[in-house]
Amino acid sequence: MLCIGCAKTTSNINEKEYETGEKSLTKPVKTQDVEYKFPFEDAKHEGTWLQWPHEYNYGKSYMNKLDPIWIEMTRGLIKGENVHIIVYNEKEKKRVISLLSKENINMDKVDFYIYPTDDVWIRDNGPIFVYDSEDNLVIADWGFNGWGNKASYKKCMEIPKKISSDLNIPLIDIHDVVLEGGAVEFDGNGTCMTTRSAVVNENRNPDLTESEIEEYIKKYYGVNNFIWLDGVAGLEITDFHIDGFAKFYDKTTIITMKEEDLFEWALSAKDIDTLYEAKNSDGNPYKYIYLPLSKDNVVLENGKDLGYKGSYVNFLIGNKVILVPNYNDVNDEKANAILQQLYPDKEVIGIDVRDLYQYGGMIHCVTQQQPINKK
Repeated sequence: MLCIGCAKTTSNINEKEYETGEKSLTKPVKTQDVEYKFPFEDAKHEGTWLQWPHEYNYGKSYMNKLDPIWIEMTRGLIKGENVHIIVYNEKEKKRVISLLSKENINMDKVDFYIYPTDDVWIRDNGPIFVYDSEDNLVIADWGFNGWGNKASYKKCMEIPKKISSDLNIPLIDIHDVVLEGGAVEFDGNGTCMTTRSAVVNENRNPDLTESEIEEYIKKYYGVNNFIWLDGVAGLEITDFHIDGFAKFYDKTTIITMKEEDLFEWALSAKDIDTLYEAKNSDGNPYKYIYLPLSKDNVVLENGKDLGYKGSYVNFLIGNKVILVPNYNDVNDEKANAILQQLYPDKEVIGIDVRDLYQYGGMIHCVTQQQPINKK
């Protein structure tokens, strides 16, 4: 059993100062005396973080396919918040600036951080921004091991520490628990929704029980109620992340899919019942809003049929926009219209994610919001 109060808050890596040539963090937090709260995604953002695709792990074709998606995310997000772009090196910074400039994207709200990365999935490897009990902004740095050692991850694992150092935001080292950001969803009122297959899995946390993991999530995300689905281990690289098919609209409502679409997404009857019968931290049943799956299997621009449908639930809530995965499918318009009704004060922007989806993710998977600093 691991001690929950023993997670390490530090200005450094393993008690040694992390050098960046810029700012360094100097004020650790005593985590034993502090409780934390993860703000709801709809709370005001200071900005959103992106890890820009590059050629160094998966080649130029990979990079070229994904660039347009990152351009469109940036174009949308700057309408209401800052966009913090992580680039692999100085050469990549110049390349991305050139791409954005050619698209006439205003750079006033865009800045760059040069950190080597393995890939683009900042939702899973990036910083989790939380508030402490005095409303100070803190970065929770959970363990990340490439979804159970399925992909390279050593560079991405360092991203939260580097951001902490450069932004002078205290860091909590919680590497004792491997927990990707896409594996958990929160309603902002004390409830966490997740899957056992992506969390209580020997490829993530072989020495921890479900109840022990709950204690960590309770403390560092600020929750007291859990909706546990079994999920499906081994079906795809994430072992069935929750953010592919279920998301909270508010503390009383879950956005998900209808039963037949959840079956199509490979949920079991048991998990569907658990999801549809869930109660919030006040003990009240949730209400439900349903987004469709794509009508047809996702087909790439080159005509390749991926053999499975696309989810619209993996959207990002920005300050002024909702970024929605689209698939060049007849249901794109239906899903976008439903979300526009749900968020009338925000602009719904559909982004064609087919070239990203073939690698296992959508919009929410490659974004990470940073809440405002309340102090």
